[in-house]
Amino acid sequence: MGRRRRVGPAGGSEPPLRLLFAGTPEVAVPSLDLLLASEHEVAAVLTRPDARSGRGRTVTRSPVAQRADAAGVPVLTPRSPREPEFLARLAGLAVDSAPVVAYGALVPQAALDVPRHGWVNLHFSLLPAWRGAAPVQHAIMAGDEVTGASTFRLEAGLDTGPVYGVVTEPIAPRDTAGDLLGRLSVSGARLLLATLDGIAAGTLQPRPQPAEGVSLAPRIEPADARVDWSLPAHVVDRRVRGVVPAPGAWTTWRGDRLRLGPVEPLPTSPGLAPGELSVGRTGVLVGTGGGAVRLGEVQPAGKRVLPAADWARGARPAPGEQLGGDA
Repeated sequence: MGRRRRVGPAGGSEPPLRLLFAGTPEVAVPSLDLLLASEHEVAAVLTRPDARSGRGRTVTRSPVAQRADAAGVPVLTPRSPREPEFLARLAGLAVDSAPVVAYGALVPQAALDVPRHGWVNLHFSLLPAWRGAAPVQHAIMAGDEVTGASTFRLEAGLDTGPVYGVVTEPIAPRDTAGDLLGRLSVSGARLLLATLDGIAAGTLQPRPQPAEGVSLAPRIEPADARVDWSLPAHVVDRRVRGVVPAPGAWTTWRGDRLRLGPVEPLPTSPGLAPGELSVGRTGVLVGTGGGAVRLGEVQPAGKRVLPAADWARGARPAPGEQLGGDA
């Protein structure tokens, strides 16, 4: 069956691209959806292998794999894209480009060299800011007011390739990482499709990233999401929102972990030491290094999520008792 052709700006025509889509989590699904609905051809999908998840530790396919299965698109799940079997399969696919959205593994040069238009990565920051695995989380934790998404040509360096295009997105005062990433996954998908359209038409060339303004956004591990109550209230607020929903903010209470939802910073602290609890008509307050925060939802170890006031009624903190002791 012949491939459809795009009418170019000068009246000529350009064939749509044959693509290998690389992505794994839910945030990559809007991009895959948009490409599947476009005139480009998604020849196959590359995603991380099936993994165990949930309390039952059942083996689950990635969200991208599930979407590809539903669309009848072949799915490739190598343990590493360095495997000779994958590289041979990639060559056999004869794709023009490989769009990437949160695939989750480094792509070797041997694979980068195969598509004639390279691998086009959708990254959720305004490059060169926040290069790395957790750009949205770090932008919120740093107190940025604006972020966005960038498409760039993937190369061996960490998010260092030349940029095709960007889209900006304001960060709302109460945004969590999940809120912001949800919006960027949609606007970023449109940017990725526009980028591939421009590449196919020959009207878009990437530009090198500036040397100034580089910042790094390394992966956030669970240990990094522990709340430091000695920080000022507004910083505690940003750090909590930056790790919600994953890996999830937490502190300790009577030796066990207590997961925290977003908190509300208060300008003053009613004489509370960092981590000290106060339960009253205004809610469950916690002292910080400057001001206090009001807890929203909490989740004790092994139990369901519940409002902080309900938790406090059962926990009955004693006067002066604090969050954040030894785990």
